[in-house]
Amino acid sequence: MGVFQVESRAQMNTLPRLKPRCFYDIVVEVALIRPGPIQGAMVHPYLRRRAGTEPVTYPHPTLEPILRRTLGVPLFQEQGMQVAITAAGFTPGEADLLRKAMGHKRSRERMAVIAQRMIDGMARNGIPADVGQRIFDQIQAFADYGFPESHAASFALLVYASAYLRHYYAPEFLCAILNAQPMGFYGPGTLIEDAMRHGVRVLPVDLTRSRWDHTLEPGPTRTAAPAVRLGLRSVRGLGAQARPRIAGAQQAPFVSIADAVDRLGLDRRALRALAEAGAFDGFVMDEPIGRRRRVALWRVLEAQRGGWGPFALFPETTVPAHLPAFAPPELTAADYRLTGLSLAGHPMRHLRATLAPNGVRTARELHTLGDGARVAHAGLVICRQRPPTAKGFMFLTLEDETGTINVVVRPQQAEAEFTLLAQQPILLVRGVLQVEDGVWNIRGETFLPIRAGAGEDFARGHDFH
Repeated sequence: MGVFQVESRAQMNTLPRLKPRCFYDIVVEVALIRPGPIQGAMVHPYLRRRAGTEPVTYPHPTLEPILRRTLGVPLFQEQGMQVAITAAGFTPGEADLLRKAMGHKRSRERMAVIAQRMIDGMARNGIPADVGQRIFDQIQAFADYGFPESHAASFALLVYASAYLRHYYAPEFLCAILNAQPMGFYGPGTLIEDAMRHGVRVLPVDLTRSRWDHTLEPGPTRTAAPAVRLGLRSVRGLGAQARPRIAGAQQAPFVSIADAVDRLGLDRRALRALAEAGAFDGFVMDEPIGRRRRVALWRVLEAQRGGWGPFALFPETTVPAHLPAFAPPELTAADYRLTGLSLAGHPMRHLRATLAPNGVRTARELHTLGDGARVAHAGLVICRQRPPTAKGFMFLTLEDETGTINVVVRPQQAEAEFTLLAQQPILLVRGVLQVEDGVWNIRGETFLPIRAGAGEDFARGHDFH
């Protein structure tokens, strides 16, 4: 997650099968999961050949030098040009016209103009008509989105560099990608959940420590990795003027809530958002965790009202002792409503005591089961996809407190239950586990909406892209 070009559901399903071992494998990986290769039926043959379950063959012996490095499967625009020159007798100029047709937004029409010339040229060179047609069909698939090899190599370099940083500098990588939001395939909440599962410490928003952007703080020992401190930018509803005012006020440490309210100069709505997001909790550390936000909000609103002269109509009051504490789901709900993420517990954690006795397994538990097991799973829907190349299938990514799992929905079911699948933030799915080459999916059969009451409506998803 968070690695450019290989973080999508399709890429995550392909990587364990392809098992990249060198840089050029990543070049192929980037180019393989594209509409062109998918529609040209090139993906599965390449993966089978890569795994050694299918022999490497070539449409014609003369094409082996061109297609050897991609196991006989044409993937790149440059290969299409070379095939046209070698198999169909095109001149380099004619092959360049083919390249332009593959890259042009009306490439289907332009490809059709030269299709017969290419098939006729292959026939003159002794390539049977059916083989020639198959070769052309594969090249024509690039008209939808064929990658130049140089383009794929440039992307692969970004993939390798990003993966290296994510692995060896995980806190720095997370901090940087959060500061670059909005971008990428997953929202900040999912990126943070994934990072924490990989050992990254993430600290909450705190007006006494947080800056506008997310920052790094030293670990507990000199050799420990740094922690990521969430920035105030993650709090929703602060308004356009908040950043410069906060930066100016933080030139000197705040000594109290009243001091912070006075120097920040923010309106009531922004101050309330900060308090409800936990940004003032550092001033009320003597309170139990569940009460801190309510106590802080009480004192913030009291300070914001201001002016305790001798004729004050509203004399200063103490915080009521009976002010109720947040229940754990309420704390998570406040986090999601104000920031879209929570360090107080994933929404699914609050349902686990109910789900577990009913046989609903976590994502981590599913990854210990084998192919064909009948399973039930529930999670926050963080991704919904129905790409044109999927022939009507819908793909969901469900996240719980232990990880993620992908769910495959049949076309008829996707149509019949579209509203449910497209709108409900948390789904309970029952179906059959599909395990192949280190990839776990659920073939969904029945779906039910469930509620956690923990802010799931405010979680950011990535839908239908």
